[in-house]
Amino acid sequence: MAAQTSQVVYWGTGRRKEAVARVRLIPGEGRVVINGRPFEEYFPLISHRAQVEQPLKVTGTLGKFDVLVRVGGGGISGQAGAIRHGIARALVRVDESYRKPLKQAGLLTRDPRVKERRKYGLKKARKAPQFSKR
Repeated sequence: MAAQTSQVVYWGTGRRKEAVARVRLIPGEGRVVINGRPFEEYFPLISHRAQVEQPLKVTGTLGKFDVLVRVGGGGISGQAGAIRHGIARALVRVDESYRKPLKQAGLLTRDPRVKERRKYGLKKARKAPQFSKR
């Protein structure tokens, strides 16, 4: 591996459901690499790709940064949301003026919806066992 020249790196941590994404933004030509795999290979669904690119489109920085992501936990949708959150937070570190458009688009708010815990006497969080009168 060649010696890396010192360059500016912007960090952001994103979370959604059980997924946690560590995002690095490096000034570049717009490559997105997730867990060492190309963006298109990691997210075959266009809706997930659009979700990940949303903060870059809102700020008009699509193609200006290389995005390197380490993401774990949760499923594909949770990971896409976590990456989106992480990119948005990293963009605020790049330039504080991006905060307003990102905030208006709701990209800086961590989605608080998580799986509800199971209660005793029930099969799942709300599903009750079948009722029998006799």
